[in-house]
Amino acid sequence: MSTTAAQTASAEVPAERRARRPRPQAVLEVRAKNRLSPRLLRLTLGGEGYDVLHRNDHTDAYVKLLLADPGSGLTPPYDLDALREQSPELLPTRRTYTVRRWHDDRRELDIDVVLHGEDGDHGVAARWADEAQPGDLIAMNGAGGGYTPAADARSHLLIGDHAALPAIAAALEAMDPSARGLALIHLDHEEDVLTLEHPAGLVVRWVLGPREQLLEQVASLDLTDHEGLDVFCHVERGITKQLRRLLVADAGIPREQISISAYWALGRVEDQFQAEKREPIGAIDD
Repeated sequence: MSTTAAQTASAEVPAERRARRPRPQAVLEVRAKNRLSPRLLRLTLGGEGYDVLHRNDHTDAYVKLLLADPGSGLTPPYDLDALREQSPELLPTRRTYTVRRWHDDRRELDIDVVLHGEDGDHGVAARWADEAQPGDLIAMNGAGGGYTPAADARSHLLIGDHAALPAIAAALEAMDPSARGLALIHLDHEEDVLTLEHPAGLVVRWVLGPREQLLEQVASLDLTDHEGLDVFCHVERGITKQLRRLLVADAGIPREQISISAYWALGRVEDQFQAEKREPIGAIDD
């Protein structure tokens, strides 16, 4: 194998200079809180840091919140390189959240946070969101994203759970009024059902109770004619693996017509979940 001049030059650059540049941190303040349902809380975040974010128009746009331990004494923005070298135990925790809606005119964005657990036994991000007050600061990276409903689709199939609800709601709002299809949304509790704006020709079906019912619902669909079908499928990892089998292997839907990945994994915090994506256990493909 030959070595190009560019490769040679790259090899001569010290490793620390070849390292990826730090991702810019946007520091926003909490502007408002609104409880949408017993287990879904909307935070409106805004400020000058809005301009630092890589704003995009994907309906699954997401940001990575940087959450320092309240007892650490750290305030955003964070010198992550210094913390890694001197106090790695104080590094902020990263949590991924979909941008529910951008408000460019106000330089604000909304994120919807699921309050997991009972009696206040929430995860790191949910606890922060539940306790956040107007004026509190939060640092984040982003925004990423990769899915937008296909404008030329003949039909849409959206499959998700509470974690994917913001992305599905954003997708429904972005569709042409003439769009048709089906959205299957799993929730554990009926009282968390929301009223969603959606095209008249698209049915929103709430799947309540055991999440395995999503498999039954999808298996019952007639997907023999998948020409022009646009699929969004993002749920818990174990269910996602089985849904992929139903959609790709059994129904034969071309992979390029499907946006599919796990948003979370049962029994895993996000740190473990993200790390396992690089291991066989994290793969959703058979």
